[in-house]
Amino acid sequence: MRRHVLAILLLLAQPAFAGEKDKLYSSTLDVRTVLSFKVTDSAAQKMLPEGWQIEAPNTGPSKGSNLSVVLVDQILAQDAEGKPVDAVRGAALIIPAKKQGMEKAVPMVIGGLFSPISYAPGPYSNFVYAKADLDRKIHSDPAGMTSVEESWSFTTDGGDSVQVQVQYTRGVPGRANVESLVYSGAKPDIYRIYRYEQATDVVRSTVTGTDRAQKVSFKASGRQLTPLFDGSEQLVSITAIPWYSRQIFLPGS
Repeated sequence: MRRHVLAILLLLAQPAFAGEKDKLYSSTLDVRTVLSFKVTDSAAQKMLPEGWQIEAPNTGPSKGSNLSVVLVDQILAQDAEGKPVDAVRGAALIIPAKKQGMEKAVPMVIGGLFSPISYAPGPYSNFVYAKADLDRKIHSDPAGMTSVEESWSFTTDGGDSVQVQVQYTRGVPGRANVESLVYSGAKPDIYRIYRYEQATDVVRSTVTGTDRAQKVSFKASGRQLTPLFDGSEQLVSITAIPWYSRQIFLPGS
């Protein structure tokens, strides 16, 4: 189950990342939705730095996907001392990739649209400020059935845009504790260490045949996005993450 959850998110855990010298940077509490796609390999490969190759997951509900759009609604953000800092909302683009010598693929952030403006260019040096508009409706009926409807909109001054609408029936989420390295596509020598606990609900998977989504609409456009989402992309999975509690560490010397 844990392997499947990680495949959905393209966050492939490897053992014992954080060491005693690693420094706590911040903590966050998020609500997330992840859409995993199979886009043209050549388009995705162009987004990776030299020496890195796409390594799509070969198991789990997102098997074969090579790009994820991670929609982030941060409820709480704190610095290393526990003091509140600006929470962010955005859409991060992540490719599972590896370079020679790596045992497993790692998530590589190749870009993103985020708010507030103070967050750009972000920890991975490739985020663009975008105006964020988010709406989430949750309804539980007397029989205990819960439906969720979300609308996400991120638009930059330069015309880049991500628009997502999804409506689904909530299932029973899986729960996992994960540790992962997340790399920067702009500066591939830079990475951060994530330790997080999350609940994941696979809403749709073309691999497993799961589908509790009543409505799905995805549109992405702009200089970086159009080459990836040219109409030939295939949506492999949708994962709802109703809570995501994370500690972020910077690697020690």
